[in-house]
Amino acid sequence: MAFKFLDKLSQDFSELLNDKKEYNVIFEIGKEENKKSFTAHSVVLRYRSPYFDKQLENVTANKNNIKTIINQLASAQIFEIILKYIYSGNINIENTDTKTICKLMFNANELKLKELSRKLERYLIESKAPWLRAHFSFVYHSIFKSNEFKDLKKFYNNIIVKHPNLIFESEDFTSLQETALISILKRDELNVEEIKIWDYVIKWGIAQNPTLPTDPKEWSKENFKALKMTLHQCLPLIRYFHIPGDVILEKIKPYKKILEKQLWDDIILHSISPNKAVISLILPARNISNNEFPSRTISTSELSSRVNETFSTIINEKHTAELSSWIDRKSTIYSLADIPYEFQLILRGSRDDFHPKTFWNMCHGHAGTIVVA
Repeated sequence: MAFKFLDKLSQDFSELLNDKKEYNVIFEIGKEENKKSFTAHSVVLRYRSPYFDKQLENVTANKNNIKTIINQLASAQIFEIILKYIYSGNINIENTDTKTICKLMFNANELKLKELSRKLERYLIESKAPWLRAHFSFVYHSIFKSNEFKDLKKFYNNIIVKHPNLIFESEDFTSLQETALISILKRDELNVEEIKIWDYVIKWGIAQNPTLPTDPKEWSKENFKALKMTLHQCLPLIRYFHIPGDVILEKIKPYKKILEKQLWDDIILHSISPNKAVISLILPARNISNNEFPSRTISTSELSSRVNETFSTIINEKHTAELSSWIDRKSTIYSLADIPYEFQLILRGSRDDFHPKTFWNMCHGHAGTIVVA
């Protein structure tokens, strides 16, 4: 029979972290104005983190045999949490805001602390999904800088295939990681017309080559070659054979030089004679639904039932129509059947009390909230 005393072991190692007698590593964390120092022990760091094991090999010790590591990327708050985890195997994020937890996950991944990184990833998906949706751009662009975060990538890509405008129409679309764009283009159920996907891909590729002339008619052979090289992993993922012929001539022909000659010949042949066989691979058409984000049409009876059921008599269907019009800055009020948003009750003062802390605990992390007083 084996007896395990892991709690006591964790407690002892936590106390070792605070022991200033035999440390041999000093961390200088944060930028100059907010720099903070931490002490640690190389033997613990080496065995707990492959990242620190490699880093310590490249740092020269001073005359007192102490190695100093400077890190301006992590904040002192996050590094302190990570250091405590390294020594004790525990972290406490009960009173930590969600953005800090997200940054903690990114830092844990960089430090090769996979157990911690994956645990935080699952926590965010299972407990902070509204926050993840509300901070779509911040998280989505960050997770594709790494080969990790597979669950988060799946979480976001499942949203994108239904609501592609979230990414394609975002201000920072052209700064999207190539791996992220490729993962989107691979999806069969991407809910957007193929020719629009082509336009977005061209837009992204041109943005990666800012020296290209504005008008493609002025491009040189080298200009087309540069764009082709940039998009060499994206171009095979376009469903060319499901784009109408007249659109091909208008949208794709100006950029035909970035396509393989055989592919372009097959596209033209297929547009003229759809039943003739072609050499190029024909990918299946995407499964496009009529689902638009965030609009959804519901019946008046359904809306009335939902509002009466969840909101009490203070807010009725006419109020939700007017609130929706304000959100979209419309000069006219939506009809009851065309309200583009679904309203769900988060907090009701008469039921949950009016204390500010209650408001914060119940509403924090929810995107698209409205307060009616």
